[in-house]
Amino acid sequence: MPEWSPTGMPALDGRTAVVTGANTGIGRAVAEALARRGARVVMACRDRAKAEAARRAMLDGTGLDPDRLAVRHLDLGDLSGVARFAGEFLGAADRLDLLVNNAGLAFVDRSRTADGFETHFGVNHLGHLALTLRLLPALVATPHSRVVTVTSVGHRLGRIRLADPCFAEGGYGRTRAYTQSKLANVLFTAELARRLDGAGHGTRALSADPGGARTELGTKQNGGVMRAVAPLSRLVPSQPPAGGALPILRAATDPAARNGDLYAPRRGMRGEPARREPGARARDREMAELLWHLSLEMTGLEEPAELAPTRTR
Repeated sequence: MPEWSPTGMPALDGRTAVVTGANTGIGRAVAEALARRGARVVMACRDRAKAEAARRAMLDGTGLDPDRLAVRHLDLGDLSGVARFAGEFLGAADRLDLLVNNAGLAFVDRSRTADGFETHFGVNHLGHLALTLRLLPALVATPHSRVVTVTSVGHRLGRIRLADPCFAEGGYGRTRAYTQSKLANVLFTAELARRLDGAGHGTRALSADPGGARTELGTKQNGGVMRAVAPLSRLVPSQPPAGGALPILRAATDPAARNGDLYAPRRGMRGEPARREPGARARDREMAELLWHLSLEMTGLEEPAELAPTRTR
């Protein structure tokens, strides 16, 4: 089988993809690349006006059929809104080939989601977990479907605070909260992959680390945090969003990608996308299972029927 390349991505005609945070940066680059290859892409975004403007710009710049890109409102910080989005999608579509959990935030001051969760954990992890599990009926019904959850190199620094993931008892730090959420992304993917295998489904769950990319997520941050990482950013030049999109696109389209794989730039922060081993704490199977159960409890979701082991169904 030939090595995957961005110019040789498989044709995606007839496929349906949902990309969260598709109005800017890496998400926009992913959405455009998928649409260029023939997919119908649902741009799931919190700011509908910005998403509509991004859609128009992409259509004007590419000449794509307008039906290839659709905008839908999704606020990952509001679980009732996540449920509404998923319900509307399932009511209108009979397939979902690809879900890209891309939207996120980083290094924000301490704040809470609409449901009272610490914002990094609530948006980056719990919101995407809830979205994925609510869309499982369409995913498992679609042959060879995939879920790609976007993490970052920060997952290698993260630690899961099982007893207090939302820092209710103190100890909040922007970097600590962000890296916890990114580690949670990889642990969630690993546990989802194991449960999909156990249920006998062909759906694959993968993680993708975009490396260092110039995006709004990386530029609209607290000045103190950005000053702290500035020396490293000078040593490791950032790449444009299109470069950061490549690990995500490979995870989404490489026929050789395996369930549970992580793709990241070969040279850490930049370079061609390659299969990489996650950080040590992201390979902790016990922690992944504990986080899974905690996350279901926090979101009020039941264990999905679609993930029941084949021997019990």
